[in-house]
Amino acid sequence: MDFDSIFKAYDVRGVAPSQINTEVGRRIGIGFAEFAEVDRIAVGHDCRVSSPDIRDGVIEGITSRGVEVDYLGEIATDMMYYYSGVESIPGVMITASHNTSEWNGIKMCLAGAAPVGVESGLLNVKSIAIDPPSDERPRASVRSVDILSGYVDHLFTVVDAGHFKPLRVAADGGNGMAGVALHTVFDRIEADLIGLYLDRDGTFPNHPADPLRPENLVDLIALMGRENPDIGVAFDGDADRAFFIDDQRVPLPGSTTTAIIATWFLHRFPGASIVHNLICSKAVPEAIVAAGGTPVRTKVGHSFIKQVMKDSGAVFGGEHSGHYYFRDNFRADSGMLAMLVLLQVVSEAGVPLSELRKDFEPYAASGEINFDVPDKSGAIEALADSFADADQDRLDGLTVDLGDRWFNVRPSNTEPVLRLNVEAPTATEVDELVTRVSTILAKEM
Repeated sequence: MDFDSIFKAYDVRGVAPSQINTEVGRRIGIGFAEFAEVDRIAVGHDCRVSSPDIRDGVIEGITSRGVEVDYLGEIATDMMYYYSGVESIPGVMITASHNTSEWNGIKMCLAGAAPVGVESGLLNVKSIAIDPPSDERPRASVRSVDILSGYVDHLFTVVDAGHFKPLRVAADGGNGMAGVALHTVFDRIEADLIGLYLDRDGTFPNHPADPLRPENLVDLIALMGRENPDIGVAFDGDADRAFFIDDQRVPLPGSTTTAIIATWFLHRFPGASIVHNLICSKAVPEAIVAAGGTPVRTKVGHSFIKQVMKDSGAVFGGEHSGHYYFRDNFRADSGMLAMLVLLQVVSEAGVPLSELRKDFEPYAASGEINFDVPDKSGAIEALADSFADADQDRLDGLTVDLGDRWFNVRPSNTEPVLRLNVEAPTATEVDELVTRVSTILAKEM
């Protein structure tokens, strides 16, 4: 088994089923049970065709070490975080998130939804999985737990159901895990749900459950054209991420959503810290400062953001990719909770989202552009040399600040590509900088 390729920097995810299967799941279950040193671990999974086999292996491995399993069934990833938080036990979620149907993986958290990353235990799990202990222990039991009602109750401890106006919401579940909870959530508020692809199907027959890609929003935008809702929301495969579309059928960048929600939280928690990753628009820290808060910049990735939120006491954190983190959700990301907060924001603002967003979008952006570059570190150094006269930092990949414009290029955490993000005052200036960077990267391909 090639555990080096299976274990990624932040999660065991985004690898093919030929690599992560029942036996690998068993080994990882053993490794996690030994590392966590607890008597109970929660296990859940998404609806992918390969998930039950991996689930069986993980449960086999955990229970073989005498550790009981609370089996949560088919759930969204943020439901696992909720259960880990309220029960104060570690959790294992089998999912490949936004990746296509042939991929799968495993996300792990410690008690309280604490992240397991390369600096917080993942290498320990890997080491044990490679060479598992040989001593036998009495096999532990498995019990099934239905967490839907408790999870929805928890969401409404962060938002106030009484503050929602009768909005109409078009929601695309992408045939992923959002469909587990959406109807129950909308039963609690006045808003009307116009659902699309809410049935769970791990082959993702309609489109990949990756809302960051514009082609995967086409069906939702078409539905909005027919139904004229107040807002649209698209979830990724495991529903820990959400992407929003305004009443004029124009998608919101994740940075815009981060700035809007951050401002809402700062009205409730004056002077609080807000975390944002380094590829968010400059408009995000500017909005935080304008609302009296303290912006905290961090690397891309949930394990980094959750740790920085803990260290800084931040009430909220956002990523340009559509991950939104909440202090009162055990610092975990939740697409469902982000949707509810944004619905409450729009309800309280009394203006359409298309108007509300205008104050938070002073710049033009490229969106994320991927490059398949064999020598990623060499390509980054080539860019650093080409922009040697500009301000640079290496917090995550390479960020080059040219004053009125900037770009970041960094290796993906989940795919074998370099990701480029560019921002400038106008679209023309964005295009010019993208062209300049692309020309340099093309020489490395």
